[in-house]
Amino acid sequence: MHHILLVDDEEDLLWVVGRALHDEGYTVRMAHDGDEALEMVQRQRPDLVILDVSMPDIDGFTLCQTLRARSEFAEVPVLFLTGRNTIEDRIRGFADGADDYVIKPFDLRELKARIKALLRRSKASSMHTTTASTLDVGSLSLDMHTCEVKVAGTAVQLTPAEFELLSYLMRHPNEICSSERLLRGAWNYSPDTAEPGLVRWHVMNLRAKIEPDPRCPIRLCTVARHGYILRSDRAA
Repeated sequence: MHHILLVDDEEDLLWVVGRALHDEGYTVRMAHDGDEALEMVQRQRPDLVILDVSMPDIDGFTLCQTLRARSEFAEVPVLFLTGRNTIEDRIRGFADGADDYVIKPFDLRELKARIKALLRRSKASSMHTTTASTLDVGSLSLDMHTCEVKVAGTAVQLTPAEFELLSYLMRHPNEICSSERLLRGAWNYSPDTAEPGLVRWHVMNLRAKIEPDPRCPIRLCTVARHGYILRSDRAA
């Protein structure tokens, strides 16, 4: 039985979402602010955290950063459920380590589908085995056991979602991968569960970490109207 921590200062939302997830068979704990959420996380590690951005004291962005900075919680999936819908908000959410970002108002069916995908992905990641301990594509090196990524010999820190995206692309170098393929292959989303924009946000943040100039990518490139490709012949 999966344990979900739901963090929001809106009592009505906590009740509605909490009841809906309980009916799906999840164990749901609720926190009204970031401080309460941190206390709950420390008492029992959740399988998934769903949190708002705008909360008193510790906001959602800061809470997500705190979780990602702690090794025992760094791999816990985080889904933002928020009314903050500007481009800057989404960029910051994914940069701070969010796996998914759902805007209020939302459809409960879509939310449930996103949650199931994140939990499937987390389980698959924990059970993942590979015959190769490292993946190497051009100047990129990825250690599948330690989850360490190096770019031209320099270690970089990736979020769990970025790591899953990069490892999938490195297993399929020089292949054009559509957004739909990446949603299914890298993150285990079922068809029509998440929009292609989710790929775009993660690609943008990943480029900021692996490209010499993210505005002119030479490793993770866009193929217009088709998707993305990780080129193995560009070592710069």
